[in-house]
Amino acid sequence: MSLCEHCVKGVTHSGEPTGNWQEINGVKSYIATPSQDYPKDKVLLYITDIFGPQLINNRLLADDYAANGIKTIIPDIFHGDAAPVDALKPGSNWDLMAWLKAHGSDSARPPIDKVIEGLKNDGVTVFAVVGYCFGARFAFDLAFEGIPKVVAIAHPSLVNADADLQTYATKATAPLLINSCSVDPKFPLEAQIKADELFGEGKFAPGYKREHWEGCSHGFAVRGDISDPKVKAGKEGAFKASVEWIKKYL
Repeated sequence: MSLCEHCVKGVTHSGEPTGNWQEINGVKSYIATPSQDYPKDKVLLYITDIFGPQLINNRLLADDYAANGIKTIIPDIFHGDAAPVDALKPGSNWDLMAWLKAHGSDSARPPIDKVIEGLKNDGVTVFAVVGYCFGARFAFDLAFEGIPKVVAIAHPSLVNADADLQTYATKATAPLLINSCSVDPKFPLEAQIKADELFGEGKFAPGYKREHWEGCSHGFAVRGDISDPKVKAGKEGAFKASVEWIKKYL
């Protein structure tokens, strides 16, 4: 299991999160709830990059989904040990690979299952999943198991361009949105073309769409430097595309 240098690049965004922290079936989670009426049986599971809900960028995005009428929950899949925000600072010597060894699927997946179980016990019957970077791996795994009704991912890490895309095409039933970009070592142009070949032009009956954001690099949809007009357009465009996709099928 490996990531790339872009997985620990980016900037923190400013704002005041409006959600709250709660435990769901024993898992600490960030919960963003719409201020208007919303369907109580539907939830968006937001599975983060390596920085978890502790990174303000992720909490602000969850709030934005909630502002669009979708109750959004970010489970802390890293058990309080997400990548530190300081790792984003130039010159950081934080050891990504050492961290990654302790946070594989065997560690990160159980909290997701616990949260899903807890939400089901509270009456949730329909799930959407959005996965960013590291989180895209679990969005795919959940789709393989038929759990989400709709999936959106952005600049996926740990998704195999051959085996995983093929498995999704043949096994999953959730409509799939991919937000891709021009510089992405983990999901390069070749993988993007492969996805289009497998899913595009109506080949994937549930639904498929890929958005491509020029001038953006891996991580843009969460940690992009919005002082760059192209990155700002990509971040905002990817979010808008994800909201529209999720609401269309949820």
